[in-house]
Amino acid sequence: MIALLLILVPVTGFAQERIILLNEGNWQADNGKITYFEDGKIVSNQWFRDVNGMKLGDTPNDIIAVNDNLIAIAINWSNIVQFITPDGKAVAATEDVPNNRKLASDGKYVYISSYGHECRIGNRFVDFEKGFVAKIDVSDFEVVAAVEVGYEPEGIALYDGHLFVANTGGYAFQEPHEYETTVSIINAETMKVVRTVDTGQINLYGKMSQSGKYLCINSPGDYYEIPAAAIVFDCEAALAGKPDRDCFVSLPYAATYNCVTRDGHFYAIGSRYSYYTGEYTFNYVTIDPAIVMETEGAAGVAEDFPGNVLADLKKLGMPYGLYINPYTGYIYATDAGGFVESGTLYQWSPEGKLLGNYGVYINPAHFLALKPDNYSGIENISDATETSDMPIYNLQGIKITSLVPGQIYIQSGKKFIYQP
Repeated sequence: MIALLLILVPVTGFAQERIILLNEGNWQADNGKITYFEDGKIVSNQWFRDVNGMKLGDTPNDIIAVNDNLIAIAINWSNIVQFITPDGKAVAATEDVPNNRKLASDGKYVYISSYGHECRIGNRFVDFEKGFVAKIDVSDFEVVAAVEVGYEPEGIALYDGHLFVANTGGYAFQEPHEYETTVSIINAETMKVVRTVDTGQINLYGKMSQSGKYLCINSPGDYYEIPAAAIVFDCEAALAGKPDRDCFVSLPYAATYNCVTRDGHFYAIGSRYSYYTGEYTFNYVTIDPAIVMETEGAAGVAEDFPGNVLADLKKLGMPYGLYINPYTGYIYATDAGGFVESGTLYQWSPEGKLLGNYGVYINPAHFLALKPDNYSGIENISDATETSDMPIYNLQGIKITSLVPGQIYIQSGKKFIYQP
């Protein structure tokens, strides 16, 4: 039984959509851009330049909300972690985490994975043989700690005070090491690795989605003999000390572009490439992580997309992103086309009706929804004695099970402050 202080009413009528979309541009071309989309129109395809009068950088590859007032962007080839406000204004940046990849945050710190081998912490440089995860204090935007994980770490997620980091070993084709198959688990407070879980699946590449204690991790294989897979990972089982084999289920689908739904499931578009044929093949699946874990993969996977979403997705030339707005349920996907020309953004209603497609920039990939104006301020305060059975999400749209006193959460379209 959880006592709540509800602070906002649900969105009614047409839901205000405010979406930030990162366009990666072309690698080493220094032409990454931000698209700002609001209420059925592209406001700008160079939003960061419009607001700040300067370029964003080379190959932005992740974006998250740190808190209500701060957003972090990982700009890989520029070796910058850029911080902006929700209105797009640049407020700080750090170059202390080179070759940065993916982001997570608890509101006070930003955690970021890196393929690099050197990190500046305060006034000293720390070297790593493999990749590492850095911890940035957003009060002064300084790196306060870093810890080595596996080679070329990618996806990162925070659960119950611990970071879960997917290692790829993706440079195995050019460096003297093998592909990685592990997930490193880090105590976020001490920044020490407390456990490493071996999934037996190589090359855990790309951004992972999180639904409460479950993660969806993509493995593209080796593009030759080893096939792609999607891994459903149970963070709670790993923290409880269960054997590696009981912490995850490997599914015979790629999950190249995946996201979490408002009911806690995963949507995944799998893009499989073969160096033998030089061709891509695709799969489109919905995953119920609880059922997948319970049945060891025998059930819980379908093609159960709402309305016309599945049929529309299959028409895309080169899918490059997939996202659901956690505030409103609107569905988004992007098409990169031939990777060198302008891409396309698609939008569906929560019921799966295609609402439109919009020209964006090169390689549109990474999404962040801003809160609708309906959610700003504190209005219509009421008390509740307990939560309903509906899922609860944090401000990043991640389904959670453990509530922290004083933090803001979303349930059934309402925001609340947890007051036990």
